Amino acid sequence: MAEELAGKVVVITGGGQGIGAATASALSRLGAKVVIGDLDQVRAEKTAAELGADALPLDVTDIRGFTEFLDEVERRHGRIDVLINNAGIMPLGDLDTESDATTRRQLEINLHAVIHGTREAVRRMRPHRSGHIINIASFAGKAGFPGAATYCATKHAVVGLSEAVHLELHGSGVHVSCVMPGVVRTELASGLGEAKLFKSVRPEDVADAIVSTLRKPRFDVFVPRSLGAMGKLTRLLPRRAGETLARALKADRLLASAAHSPARAAYEARAAESGPGVTRTDQ
Repeated sequence: MAEELAGKVVVITGGGQGIGAATASALSRLGAKVVIGDLDQVRAEKTAAELGADALPLDVTDIRGFTEFLDEVERRHGRIDVLINNAGIMPLGDLDTESDATTRRQLEINLHAVIHGTREAVRRMRPHRSGHIINIASFAGKAGFPGAATYCATKHAVVGLSEAVHLELHGSGVHVSCVMPGVVRTELASGLGEAKLFKSVRPEDVADAIVSTLRKPRFDVFVPRSLGAMGKLTRLLPRRAGETLARALKADRLLASAAHSPARAAYEARAAESGPGVTRTDQ
């Protein structure tokens, strides 16, 4: 079935490493024309050169620049068949210690950029009555995790955005999918441990799920799939029982316990440099 994706023009934000790079690799092997957008042009070009893909500079918080980036992709390749909104950051810490600058960075990168990218994709895809928008959210978009309140808020918003646009596009020929991984072993997850029944996954596992949903569109894409069942179970339980279960599985400490981990210092420093005008993001 690889021929279904051969020749498709796929744009991936924050595609220089992590989930973005793994997805670019998987789609390039299937013959897709992949365009990586990333502020770290050196890293993006290196990844693109290894895959035979294109790399263009992209600061997702620069709204005009984001639009011009998509315009350039269309000039080079004619049209955009798939947009994968992947760029994101996850600073950790209790909300009362989080700076306003850190809050704004997450809102700009994790949410506003996804809204803008989705809107631009709809405007470009709807006239052709075809296309696929994939928004990378998180299981944190379905639950709240201490130590990452703003991150959870942005991912809940991405899930809600995706659900609404999915309904707006019913019958248009344009698909929307929301990818909700658990812990993915990328730099973003530095210092995170394991929780019972919540085994971490590789970026390649997320990439495989994305390829699968491009071939056979569906809205909810949990990685691993068991997260979907877990989410349904906890929503059926009374709140107190659900919170007790989360504590028993140590899911309530998964992010908070890593907030001050030395293993996370390099990532936190890089995330702190990101923001409007200086975004460096990839999941």
